[in-house]
Amino acid sequence: MTLVRDMTKGNIFGHIILYAIPMILGNFLQLTYNMADSIIIGKYLGQDSLASVSTVNPVMTLMVLGASGIGMGASIIIARLFGAEEYARLKREFSTAVIAGTLFSFLVFAAGFIFSREILVMIKTPPEIIDEALVYLRIMFIGFLFTFQYNLMSHSLRGIGNTVMPVVFLGVSCGLNIALDLLFVGQLGYGSEGAGIATVISQAVSVVCCVLYIYFKVDLLHLGRKDLVVDKKLLGETSRLGLVTALQQAAQPVGKIFIQSTINSCGVTVIGAFNAVCRVDDFACIPAQSIGSGIMTCVAQNRGHKDPQRVRDTMKWGLIAALCYFPVIFSIVQLFKSPLMSVLTPDGADLMIGMGVSYLSVKSFVFLLACIVNANQGFLRGSSKMHIALISTILQITVRAVLVYYWVPVYGITAEAYACAIGWVLQTIFGYGYYWLKLRKNLPAGNC
Repeated sequence: MTLVRDMTKGNIFGHIILYAIPMILGNFLQLTYNMADSIIIGKYLGQDSLASVSTVNPVMTLMVLGASGIGMGASIIIARLFGAEEYARLKREFSTAVIAGTLFSFLVFAAGFIFSREILVMIKTPPEIIDEALVYLRIMFIGFLFTFQYNLMSHSLRGIGNTVMPVVFLGVSCGLNIALDLLFVGQLGYGSEGAGIATVISQAVSVVCCVLYIYFKVDLLHLGRKDLVVDKKLLGETSRLGLVTALQQAAQPVGKIFIQSTINSCGVTVIGAFNAVCRVDDFACIPAQSIGSGIMTCVAQNRGHKDPQRVRDTMKWGLIAALCYFPVIFSIVQLFKSPLMSVLTPDGADLMIGMGVSYLSVKSFVFLLACIVNANQGFLRGSSKMHIALISTILQITVRAVLVYYWVPVYGITAEAYACAIGWVLQTIFGYGYYWLKLRKNLPAGNC
């Protein structure tokens, strides 16, 4: 079998880095598309259309991270079974996740499509852009059917150490998406709904690519007709891990919806500036998040292999890998904050640019905490301590959202960077405190 990474042997630091690199590239591709999408909409359709898409972004992020959380829960079980060399049960786990996940995605689509307007009203979308935002959001809920399947399949491949092919399929999807954006928005003048349709088409293509690759190339995940079963025990384990992971993954964007609500009340200019800095913020955090995913898979595989010392070593080397990244991103953001804001905002938006530069001047220091937090989160997930990851995330985002509510209307969006720093400090204390006081000497068993 090709492109499978067995992390139960060999150099841990090397495994984590080599696992993370394709994920970093893939996430960069995804965010490059998101940035290109904003640029195309801003340049061709103007500030109001950009704001209507921007105000939907937290809801879209919630959907994607919820799907990713369920996929991540399944991948932890798959990684453990892979490390234990229980390949028959691994295939049953994949089948269980696909069948149950498909039903779940249809329920989310139906509820979201029906209540789209209520969602936009709840997050205080400005009246002048709500109709355009409504059309775009409903198209995104259609696309969720494909987003969910891609996340489930890509996470399952990562559980057996294959982070390369999901990036290849994502690259195809992003390239197609940008081309269709230019066609539908730039040439045919379809408006923001054209950008939404382009996204749905490209997501569908990525799912088809995953299905074909798994069917022809990945025996461990190849599901024939006789393999399409639901294992009740694995379903219970997947539901438990998947639900808590989805909640943990969704807690951050739920908090960001409240943050976005505060931003929305400050007007269209502030919305545009915050959307631009969030694009930079997303790029900056990708490597730390990808290293965290590498830590998660390495921990899960070695738990299945029943090697507690190697599990502990994964925490040490994973944190070292994450900290090596901070000087790089700090320097990049400090050097290029002004050009980045100029690219990400409409022509002549000098006030937006000034707001964004001020924000990034502070946030570049805060990325150190992102590196530390993501390493710990990866270890907690790989150890199946999802509830601890959930509690620490809720603590962080709640404090951050409350501070934003009181500070941003008075001090501007730069206050959000300070609020983020305080939230991450509290999350760091809670997560690492649990690791040193409770988890380090009492690692959970790897059996499903």
